[in-house]
Amino acid sequence: MEDLLTESDAPAPAGTTFFDTQLGFAVRRECAPVLDLPPFAVPEDYVARRADLGAAEVNRRLLRAAGIGTYVIETGHRSDEILTPEQMAEVTGAGHAEVVRLEVIAEQVAARVEPADFPAAYRAALDDALRTAVGVKTIAAYRGGLDLDPERPTDDEVVAAVAAWTRCAEGPLRLTDPVLVRFGWWEAVDRQAVVQVHVGYGDPDVDLHRCNPLLMTELFRRTRGTGVRFALLHCYPYHREAGYLAHVFEHVYCDVGLAVNFTGAQSPQVVAESLELTPFHKALFSSDAFGAAELYHLGALLFRRGLGQALSEWGRTAGWPTEEQLRVARMVGSENARRLYRLENPTTGG
Repeated sequence: MEDLLTESDAPAPAGTTFFDTQLGFAVRRECAPVLDLPPFAVPEDYVARRADLGAAEVNRRLLRAAGIGTYVIETGHRSDEILTPEQMAEVTGAGHAEVVRLEVIAEQVAARVEPADFPAAYRAALDDALRTAVGVKTIAAYRGGLDLDPERPTDDEVVAAVAAWTRCAEGPLRLTDPVLVRFGWWEAVDRQAVVQVHVGYGDPDVDLHRCNPLLMTELFRRTRGTGVRFALLHCYPYHREAGYLAHVFEHVYCDVGLAVNFTGAQSPQVVAESLELTPFHKALFSSDAFGAAELYHLGALLFRRGLGQALSEWGRTAGWPTEEQLRVARMVGSENARRLYRLENPTTGG
C-alpha cells in the first residue's frame, strides 16, 4: 500500500519506505490499533495484518471508525478501481452523494460526437449528471494550471478547440485545452452548481506555482450573483490565500483536506492557519481520501483533533466559551457541507 502514502509517482529510494513520512507515522499510530496491532507497529507487521484481514474487513473497520455521516465522493478518477458511492454506503452504513468531474465529461463526449456537436452534447451530458450529482469538480490544476483567461469562450471557439484536440490525439482523450476547461467552468456556472476546484499540493503533474487560488480571482469577481458556489479543495500551501478568497467572496468556500493527512502530526497548525481568515460558515471538512481506507479514517481523526486543538487554544487565550467552540465545530465539521451541497436528505446506505 506504499504507493497510497505519497503523492509521488515514483517508489521510495532503495532501502527506504514511505512509512517514514508524517502520513506513514500517522497510519502506524492511529490505524494499527483498529487492525488489532499496537500503536507504531512496524510497517512489515502492519502490511501483513492488513493482508490477513483482507480488503473488505480492513475497509469496514477503518471506514466505520472514521465516524463520517455522509460521504461526498468524486468519481472521476480511476472509478473502475474503487468502490462506487453505493458500495461505500453499504460498507460504512453512512449516507452518500456523488460529485462528477468536468474534464471527464468533456473527454467522454468528445470521444463520441463530432466537434460541431460538442457544445450541445456536453451541455446535455452535464444536465444529465446533475440530476443526481450534488456538484462538479475541475482538475484544471493538473491540466495546465489555474491561470486561465476568465472570459467565457464562444461555441465557435469550443468547436475549433475540440477539432484540434481530437485531430491530434493519440490514444485515450485527455483534456488539457484551456478553452475547453473554461467552457466546462462556465457551463457549471450557468447551472448554479457547486464547483470543487483542486488547489495546491498534488502529484507531479501539477506545477505548484500555477495552482494558487488567487489566480482565479477575476473569475470569482465575474461570477458573483450567478448562484454558483466554488469549493477550493486542499489548498496547501495556499490555505491562507484560500481563506482570504472565502473571506471576500460570498460564493467561495475552502477546506484543507489533502493537507491534513499528509502533514500528520503537524496538521493542527495547518487547520488553525486555514481558519485565520476563513469565515467559520465557509470552512469545510474533507479527507480527499482515495484508494486506502486509512486515508478516510485519518482524514476525519486528524481534522477533528486539529480543529479541537485550535478551538481549545482560542478558548484558553481569547476566552471563547465552550458552547461557542462547539458551535463552530459543528459548522465546520458538518453543517456547512450539508448546506453547501444541500444534503438535508442524503442517500443512505443499506
